[in-house]
Amino acid sequence: MEHTVVIFWFRRDLRLEDNAGLQRALSSGYPVLPIFIFDTDMLNRLNNRYDRRVDYIQQALAHLHLQLQKQHAGLKTYYGKPITLFHEITAHYAINAVYCNRDYEPQAIKRDNEVKAYLAAKGIAFYHIKDQVIFEQSEVIKQNGTPYTVYTPYSNAWKATLQSQHYAPVPTAQHSFEYLPFEEIHTLEAIGFRPTDIRFRPPELDVGIVEAYDRYRDFPAMDHSTHLGMALRFGTISIRRCVAFALQHNAVWLQALIWREFFMQILYHFPHVVSHSFKPAYDLIQWQNNETEFRRWCEGQTGYAMVDAGMHQLNSTGFIPNRVRMITASFLCKHLLIDWRWGEAYFADKLNDYDLAANNGNWQWAAGCGCDAAPYFRIFNPTVQAQKFDKAQHYTKAWIPDVATRTIKPIVEHRYARERALKVYSEGLNRMRSLDRLSCYIDKSSKF
Repeated sequence: MEHTVVIFWFRRDLRLEDNAGLQRALSSGYPVLPIFIFDTDMLNRLNNRYDRRVDYIQQALAHLHLQLQKQHAGLKTYYGKPITLFHEITAHYAINAVYCNRDYEPQAIKRDNEVKAYLAAKGIAFYHIKDQVIFEQSEVIKQNGTPYTVYTPYSNAWKATLQSQHYAPVPTAQHSFEYLPFEEIHTLEAIGFRPTDIRFRPPELDVGIVEAYDRYRDFPAMDHSTHLGMALRFGTISIRRCVAFALQHNAVWLQALIWREFFMQILYHFPHVVSHSFKPAYDLIQWQNNETEFRRWCEGQTGYAMVDAGMHQLNSTGFIPNRVRMITASFLCKHLLIDWRWGEAYFADKLNDYDLAANNGNWQWAAGCGCDAAPYFRIFNPTVQAQKFDKAQHYTKAWIPDVATRTIKPIVEHRYARERALKVYSEGLNRMRSLDRLSCYIDKSSKF
């Protein structure tokens, strides 16, 4: 066994600069051994071996490995279950502590608690540090100590709490990495995946895009997205850097970053949202769940140009603009009356920037069943949306070149679909009210 080291476990923070957990490890007084685990519990859930997200991670790790080699160090990668691999790692190294940045997803919390308990039994400390958000857990809560469940008051409290030290870059400690002889990191093929068309580049903030974000974000043909979703998801860019940039250049983009944190704290405080509606009443909606119609939605064959163009873009590239995400999601839930969980799972499989908290929060918003959701009676008219945000059809023509001569009939007529959705949603909510009254009656009766 070698001399004592500390481990830094990379996860959703694939960068050396402005990395809170890494800097804590580098300040420990011990040489730092950086590791990354290709977690089979997560990878085995991916059906397609052509996955841009896994490719992006592998390329970002290769970039990290190259940076570390310049300091006569390197990144050690592992493949398997984290708890099993920590048995192996602790057998090969004398470890003072393991450092990582905190994750807020239920499965990640379970994984970290398991690893922490194992390390504690061996006398090894486990430190996890806030890094992927500005404010976490209960740092922005109501005066009565409960979490916010509506975005606007949360956003107001978030901004009122914000001080310059919250978004200042983490001071860089003197680098003290463990010396490692050169060895390759795991390739895509070694973990059972194939190369994709994605190319990792260190993310940059574009002043022109951000300053015009509020003017053009709803017009998909303009392509004024920052395209930083993957970078934020996998931590190749710091949230502190993004917030500082947003404060300087665009308040509306700052609001988008706050939405990200809002959904993260909802997931943390209300983990039932992973599989259930935030508002329990909406779990009583009688979804139609027509599999043929769902398949047509997935394939972009609904007969509504904006919906179909969005699905074609998603299927081809793994990206879909925010306005189009809302239109396609609303259409699935309210026009087709298909359970939001079906759409959420499809987006989870396809989106390059998939993030559980944001994907879940946005799908529940679209379905009307989440916190701060659009009311169930607000139903997007996809034709009106297309006329408003793609009047010249530049976006739809880009993804459906024959849109002008298409012969696909609309899968459902808008007015009929709207009235049906209002009826089904209303019946579901009335069913919950009836159950509540019955429950109240039973409670009162039990006293006699």
